[in-house]
Amino acid sequence: MGEISQKTAVPAADDLSRARDGDDAAFSRLIEPLRRELHAHCYGMLGSTHDADDALQDALLRAWRGLAAFEGRSSLRSWLYSVVTHACLDSVRRRGRRALPVDLGPSSERAVVDAAPRGDVAWLGPYPDATLAEGPLSPDARYELREAVELAFVAALQHLPGNQRAALLLFEVLGFSTAEIATMMNTSRAAVNSALQRARVIVAEKVPSPSQQQTLRKIDDARRREIVTGFSSAIERGDADALVALLTADVTWEMPPLPHWYRGLEAVTDFAVRVPLTCGSWRHLPTSANGQPAVGCYLWDDDAGAHVGWSIDVLTLRGDRIAEVTSFIGPDHFALLGLPASLP
Repeated sequence: MGEISQKTAVPAADDLSRARDGDDAAFSRLIEPLRRELHAHCYGMLGSTHDADDALQDALLRAWRGLAAFEGRSSLRSWLYSVVTHACLDSVRRRGRRALPVDLGPSSERAVVDAAPRGDVAWLGPYPDATLAEGPLSPDARYELREAVELAFVAALQHLPGNQRAALLLFEVLGFSTAEIATMMNTSRAAVNSALQRARVIVAEKVPSPSQQQTLRKIDDARRREIVTGFSSAIERGDADALVALLTADVTWEMPPLPHWYRGLEAVTDFAVRVPLTCGSWRHLPTSANGQPAVGCYLWDDDAGAHVGWSIDVLTLRGDRIAEVTSFIGPDHFALLGLPASLP
């Protein structure tokens, strides 16, 4: 990050004073360097980019209205994380947790054709990597944020009560001390330590090691592109053998909001042959989400006369094979990731 000229930037202390006096531009300058990490924290807490948008907006409004009460006993960053965390906890209490199909029941051994979406479930959603790549963040900070929004980790967090999610994120991801977290959450250090202990047990059971960021660092960019291109072209050609060659033996495939999911080559191959490989003409665009390789999948629509956005497929890798495919079905995800709604 380049140095900011004193001639072109107002010092933070002056911005704080001006913001307390009602200068919203000064408040925006204070917030902007932290906005992306605060948003990622909201997503980790809530499992939805839209919910994260709402929670952050609510929190920043609370912070703006309560800035006069900020006495500077902690850093502005700590105070903002306290405000944002409480806004997220309020949202958790109102909306509950988000899920993936794997959370709802056992896998299906054979393809379930024409399955109906479940509208009674609050589904986990993808997170746009562009949000992490922008702004004044160092490469190390971006790496840590990508690790914090990986699908497996965020899905595991959804199994925790709100206070445990908050404690784990604040301690393990953001590096706050237990004393700081106790102050931020209006509780005791003993309560924070207890929440951390319980949260770690659940997360350790559900999050594979190594993380996706660690896995991706061991795969060069060319091989990563080969995997994404191979996955896309296999579906476009209807080539089951080429697709299977990219998958691990215990691969899983799930498609929220459809409730059914598949585990293992036999079940996944049966699903792939009977649904995506034979359901029509596909086009694909490579992208990334949740710090992972992803593909925008477009299916031909006769009425539209175009390939229309169908799903965002987020790929979880193990070694240089695909261990999980999570297909987030729905056109709204395309705008979220900055992808076109349709292709020729």
